[in-house]
Amino acid sequence: MKGKDLLSVADLSGEDIRLLISEAMNIKAEGWLSLLNRKILALVFEKPSLRTRVSFEIAMQQLGGHCVYLSPDEVGLGKRESVSDVAQVLSRYVDAIAARTFSHQTLEILASYSNVPVINALSDWEHPCQALADLLTIYEKKGELQGLTLAFVGDGNNVAHSLLLAAPLMGVNFRIASPSGYAVQEGILRLAQEYATNSGAEIFCTEQPQLAVSGADIVYTDVWVSMGQEAKAQERRHIFTSYQVNSELLSLAKGDAILMHPLPAHRGEEVAEGILDSVQSVVFDQAENRMHLQKALLAIMLGGLDIALPAYR
Repeated sequence: MKGKDLLSVADLSGEDIRLLISEAMNIKAEGWLSLLNRKILALVFEKPSLRTRVSFEIAMQQLGGHCVYLSPDEVGLGKRESVSDVAQVLSRYVDAIAARTFSHQTLEILASYSNVPVINALSDWEHPCQALADLLTIYEKKGELQGLTLAFVGDGNNVAHSLLLAAPLMGVNFRIASPSGYAVQEGILRLAQEYATNSGAEIFCTEQPQLAVSGADIVYTDVWVSMGQEAKAQERRHIFTSYQVNSELLSLAKGDAILMHPLPAHRGEEVAEGILDSVQSVVFDQAENRMHLQKALLAIMLGGLDIALPAYR
């Protein structure tokens, strides 16, 4: 992974993910380290964010590096200045770029013109850092990944895409329940099925949340209306009404199942009131683990990992 881009979970192997989980757990235990002294990360954001911005900024700080945040108004990707020019200019200043964009194509252009690694901090196609932090959280809670079953209820969105790719790479069964017309993209599904064939994992797509959740180890959901979809908010809320994760649906999962959500959440919509505060919820562990996983990712990508750490099992 050193020196390479991370635009998609497909840029990683199962072994890469195991290494990231191992390093993240050890770095999390160590706290502050001086692995990235004199390294600088640029955050280029077209969308605002709480967790993504803070987790990357604190990650760099706790590794001894520095972070520069560039807001939409400061850069104006593709408007005030071309994406290719931004990539070439930033490559002269910083050691890596983490970009949060509306279009995945913007990320691809950034990466093609950049001389430093580019990290997908969210696009309309994928959210790899979220999915990787989710796997770290699941491993912490369950002590294993192979053979577990993750049920995703809701829109086949960017988070669903990254989880669909990441789960079978680690031998995790993946089920997703989405309304007709809101399923995951066929290209992502085909690639995930290839991963599943190699790892022995199972992938199951349905329109019935009850079928997806029954007997699952992890129940996962996300917002029905993402940034940029506000014009269709009412239509989406109507379509997704029967896909709310509530106590009745959650009761179909295993007794020790955990509930996950990448946040921000719309309480009373995709999750019933009070569910995110239940003992099964691990959403704030997920949020914290974004920082730890990204610390491991940055340390590896920027060549700062100079400490011997035990192998992940």
